[in-house]
Amino acid sequence: MHKQITSVQNSYIKELVQLKEKSRLRKQTQTFLIEGLREITLAIQGNYVIQTILAATKIIQEGEIEKLLISVNYEIEVIEISNDVYQKLALRESTEGILAVAKSKDLSLKSIVFKNENPLILVAEAPEKPGNIGALLRTADAAGIDAVLIANPKTDIYNPNIIRSSIGCVFTTQIATGTTSEIISFLKERNINIYAAALTASVEYQTVDYSKSSAIIVGTEATGLTDEWLQNTSKNIIIPMRGAIDSMNVSVSAAIILFEAVRQRQLIPHVRDDN
Repeated sequence: MHKQITSVQNSYIKELVQLKEKSRLRKQTQTFLIEGLREITLAIQGNYVIQTILAATKIIQEGEIEKLLISVNYEIEVIEISNDVYQKLALRESTEGILAVAKSKDLSLKSIVFKNENPLILVAEAPEKPGNIGALLRTADAAGIDAVLIANPKTDIYNPNIIRSSIGCVFTTQIATGTTSEIISFLKERNINIYAAALTASVEYQTVDYSKSSAIIVGTEATGLTDEWLQNTSKNIIIPMRGAIDSMNVSVSAAIILFEAVRQRQLIPHVRDDN
C-alpha cells in the first residue's frame, strides 16, 4: 500500500510548495519538482534520478504509474495524494495528475561530453524569460544539437516554468551554465567556431560553413550580446530582415540558424510524434 497524503497542511507538501517556488531551496537540496507524465518520462530517459512520485489517483491510472516504475532499475517512493494536494503543487490545471521529485544534475561546463567530433552547440547569453528558455530548449531538441550552454543565467534551469515551457526538453539535451568568459574559454580550448548573431559587422547566416565544430551565440532581444562575445567571434552572423523591424524572438532566430547548420551537415532531425 502506498503512503497517502490528503491534507495541503502536511509538512512535506508545504516543503514541496517551497521547492516549486524558491530557486534557493532547489539549489540547497539539489532537488526539483517535475509535473506531467511526458516530462517525467523524458527526465527518466535523460538519466535523471527520480526520488518520489506523487500521484492523484483519481486522475491518473495505476497502470501509468507502473509503467514509469518498470522503466527504472531503482526503487521510487510513490505517494498517493488528494486532488486538493495535487492542485496545490501543480502549475497547470489540466495535467495528468502526476508529479515527481527529482535530483538535479551537475550543470557545470565540465559535465559536458561531446559524442560528435564536430559538435553543434547553442549558447544563449543572459536569457531571463522562462518561456524563451523553454522555447530554445525545444528548438535544440528538435535540431538534435549536442549541447545548450547558458551564459550568465538569470533564471534557475529547474524553474517549473522552464520545465513546462520546454515540455520536458530541458531533460533531453546536455545543458551547462557558466559565465560568458568561462564559456568563451571552453569553446576556444576545443577549437569550436563561435558564430554570434549580431547586427554589426555581420555576414548573412546562410553564407557561413557550419560543418565544422560550431557554436551559435544568441543574446536577448532587448540588449543583444555583450562586447565580450563580439570581440571573440569567428564571425558575426545576421538573419536578413525583409520588414520594418530589425529583430525576432530569440528562439525563432536560433531555430533559423540551427536548422541551416543541420541542413548543411545533411542531418535529418528525428521526427517524433508526441501526440
